[in-house]
Order: sequence, then C-alpha cells, then structure tokens
Amino acid sequence: MKLINIGFGNMVVSSRVVAIISPDSAPIKRFLSDAKNRNELIDATYGRKTRAVLVLDSGHIVLSALHPETIAARIEDEEKLEEKEK
Repeated sequence: MKLINIGFGNMVVSSRVVAIISPDSAPIKRFLSDAKNRNELIDATYGRKTRAVLVLDSGHIVLSALHPETIAARIEDEEKLEEKEK
C-alpha cells in the first residue's frame, strides 16, 4: 500500500486512484454535485481552488488543490521506486 501526498499532508492510496481529472467542465461539476449529495465527496483543498479531482475505485471523489500533472507525477515516481525495490 503506497500513499501519495495530494496536498496539505493529505494522503490517498495510489492503487485506489482510477482517474485524475480537471474540474473545469460542466459534466465534472455535475458529477461533483452528485457525489456531494451521496456523501461520497472528500474535500482536501483546505479552502483553496480545486485543481484536480481524484476518482477512487470505491466511488469516492477527492478534491485536491494540486494540479493533476503534479499528482500523476507523484504516482509515477512511486511506481518507479516500487519497481526498483523488486
């Protein structure tokens, strides 16, 4: 189980992340609204602007103030480190 920092000391298990998307489009905003109504939305932005939306395999949605590229790079770095250890 590898944890990825998604900002402000918040962590997500990297193997549970299905998608990392930008929150700018209208369909994503509706998706976030639906998740909030289902109590499956986790806001880890600490009041900052949402820059990335992480979709987890459990159906939960996590909001992050980091850019999607930053989070993706952290996941890739963790996977490379894991391969080196094998």
